[in-house]
Amino acid sequence: MKTFDKQLQAQHRPMTEATKDLVRIPSFLVEGGDGYPFGKAVHEALRKATDIAADLGFRTWYDDKGYYAWAEIGQGEDMIGVIGHMDVVPPGNPEYWTTPPFQPDEREGKLYGRGVQDDKGPMMAALFATKALMDAGVSFNKRVRFIFGGDEENQWRGVERYFQHEETPGMGFTPDAEFPLIFAEKHILQVVLSAPNQGAPIMDLGDAFNAVPGEAPYNGPHQDELAAKLDELGFEYERTDAGIRVLGKAAHASLPEKGVNAICRLAIALDAIGCQARTIRFLAQTAGMDYHAEAIFGPVADEVSGKLTFNVGRLIITEGEERLGIDMRIPVTADKEEVAGKLREAAARFGLAYQQTGGKGSLYVPLDHPLVKTLLAVYRDVTGDENARPLAIGGGTYARAMDNCVAFGPNFPGSPETAHQANEYIILEEMYRAMEIYAEAIYNLTR
Repeated sequence: MKTFDKQLQAQHRPMTEATKDLVRIPSFLVEGGDGYPFGKAVHEALRKATDIAADLGFRTWYDDKGYYAWAEIGQGEDMIGVIGHMDVVPPGNPEYWTTPPFQPDEREGKLYGRGVQDDKGPMMAALFATKALMDAGVSFNKRVRFIFGGDEENQWRGVERYFQHEETPGMGFTPDAEFPLIFAEKHILQVVLSAPNQGAPIMDLGDAFNAVPGEAPYNGPHQDELAAKLDELGFEYERTDAGIRVLGKAAHASLPEKGVNAICRLAIALDAIGCQARTIRFLAQTAGMDYHAEAIFGPVADEVSGKLTFNVGRLIITEGEERLGIDMRIPVTADKEEVAGKLREAAARFGLAYQQTGGKGSLYVPLDHPLVKTLLAVYRDVTGDENARPLAIGGGTYARAMDNCVAFGPNFPGSPETAHQANEYIILEEMYRAMEIYAEAIYNLTR
C-alpha cells in the first residue's frame, strides 16, 4: 500500500466532507413518508450516495422506488461486493448531544454526528479508498460494487429488494463492525408481546428494538411513590416539569451489557409500587436487569458466539393496548425455535400475546475460507498486529444478507463503540487507517 500513499492521503479530506454531507440528511425510518417506503430522508441519502460515487467516476444506479442504490467500477463477470447502509437510528433525546445530531461537527480529531460510525462514514471510507486505487491507475480484474441499503436498522427491506432484482456478488464485506473481521453473527429475533390495556398508565418509551434505551420518561400517577422506590433501588432519575425521567445508558442491543436499560429500571420500580400493567409485571418478574434473561431461558451459550442477549427496546402503552418490543441475539449453534418457545410460554403466563416482527438467521464463515484468510492477512499486513483473531458478535450486519460475506471494520480493537449513542463519533485518523486497509483488501480481492 505504500505505492498508494499519495493517492490515499489525497482522499482523506474529500471522504470526510462526503461523510458530513450524508450526516446532514436525517435518514431514520419514517414508514411511507412522502411516498417513499422508508421516508423522504432515506431516499435523499441513497440519492446523495450515488451522486458522490458518480462524481468519483463510478457507474451508478438508483432504485426509483427508494429501496436501495449501487455504484460500480471495474470489468468482468466476477463481482466483489461492499455492502452498507444509508439509514440511521433516530437520534434520541437531543439534550444528550453536545452538538445537533444532524449537523456534523469536526473537533479535536473527531467527527461527530448520527451515522458517522454506523454506517455512512465507513461506506465513504471504502468508497474513497477505491477512488485512490482508481487514481493510482489500478486495473480492476473484477467488478467492485458498492451496495447501499435503506432499511438496515429495521427490517432490511432495502437489501431484500436488491437481491430480488439485482446481481449477487461472489463474495464481499460490509464495513459496519470491527477489525480484524467478523466470521460469526448470532441469530436475531425481534418480537412484540402485547395485551389489552386494562388501566395501565400511558407511555411511549424507547426509540428502536435494537437500541438499549438511555431514558424512560414517566408522567403517570403515584410519582412521589415511584421516586421513593427508585431511591430505594438505587436507580438514577430526574424530576422534571413533565414528571419523572428514569435514567440509564444507551447502547447497541447486541451489547446490552455496555448500557443500562432505563425501561427495565422503570418497570422494576413501577411493579414494586403495584402497577398492574402486564408488560410491566412481565419485565420486572422475569428478565429484570438480566441481559441474558436466564429466568426465562436458562443459560444459553456456545463456544463460537457466546451468550444469548435480551434487550427491551420499546414499551408503548396506549388507552387500548400494551406493546413490549424485544430484541434477542441467539448463539449461532442454539435452537432459535426452542428459545422462541420459552419466551412464548413465559409471556403467556402474564397474559401477553407473542408476535415475531423481525429476525435474521445467523452467519458463520469458516476460518479457512479464502475471504477470511485474505482479509485477515490484509489487516495484519497494514497494522502489524499478528495476534489479531477473527471475532464472533451479537450484532447483525449486512454480511448475513449474502453468501461469502463478512463484516470488516471500521472499528479497531479497543476503539470506542459509539453507534446508536448520543454524540456518536469517529476518530478521523482511525478512519483514514481503515481506508488504507480497505484499499489493500479491494486490491487483493480483485486479483
